[in-house]
Amino acid sequence: MFSPLRRPAGTCALLLVLLAGCSSGTSGLPKEHPSSAGQGRSTAGTGTADVRPPRADAVFDYQLGGAYAPPAGVRAVSRDRAAKPATGLYNVCYVNAFQAQPGDAVDWWHHRHPGLLLRGADGQPVIDGEWEEPLLDISTDDKREALLGIVGPWIDRCADAGFDAVEPDNLDSYERSDGLLTADDAAAFAGLLARRAHQRGLAVAQKNTTELLGQRRLIGFDFAVVEECARYQECPDFASAYDGRVFDIEYEEQDFTAACRSWGEELSITLRDREVRPVDADGHVHEHC
Repeated sequence: MFSPLRRPAGTCALLLVLLAGCSSGTSGLPKEHPSSAGQGRSTAGTGTADVRPPRADAVFDYQLGGAYAPPAGVRAVSRDRAAKPATGLYNVCYVNAFQAQPGDAVDWWHHRHPGLLLRGADGQPVIDGEWEEPLLDISTDDKREALLGIVGPWIDRCADAGFDAVEPDNLDSYERSDGLLTADDAAAFAGLLARRAHQRGLAVAQKNTTELLGQRRLIGFDFAVVEECARYQECPDFASAYDGRVFDIEYEEQDFTAACRSWGEELSITLRDREVRPVDADGHVHEHC
């Protein structure tokens, strides 16, 4: 149901992040950094630490293509896990949790963890063709636990850097798996990630994937980051499920206008260019209702 185009480009290469420790020099920042966009922390059901979901009315900026000073009025941002959080705002840490980054990062998986890439009958990795990203093999308990040993430390570093929440992307990769993965596989792995995040005091965002809204409490999702919910007529589903704690990113002006008209008083709606370029790049777009 979801197109891969709903996940913007611009995240850092996995191999480079691994070599850099995924901290970009932020590991010394305290977890409880100042934030005026959030509210009191509440204990999540899948972990041991208190987590703080975002406010429903927090103006949002999606900065996956490169971090920059948030525009006036913005109270929450999502940035790649290699970036520093924005001082004083609610910070969401983007993690590509269900697929491998392209390029050199794929070689890293081949050499270090070849058994954790999903492979077809021909023995070749199953690829998300739009982004040239191999899917991770979340098909069994053992493989999910092994993958948690890799992705879990990325989440830990988000917490160490001072982020408030984590956004595990490509939850819907099973839809691009040629039938080798199921929604239950995705829910099971997402549950492991949510538990790890909650243990570190991070809230967890459901990324797209209306098919898993019914399992959101079992998985442990606290809010949602969705792309083009107006375009795909999904805003009512996410708004109801998360009591308005939804960051919606639209990429087309007409969809943004429609979303603001219908949902601007209930959801946080942002218009971004599809490449989510930084503010000083040609083609950069950022508006909010």
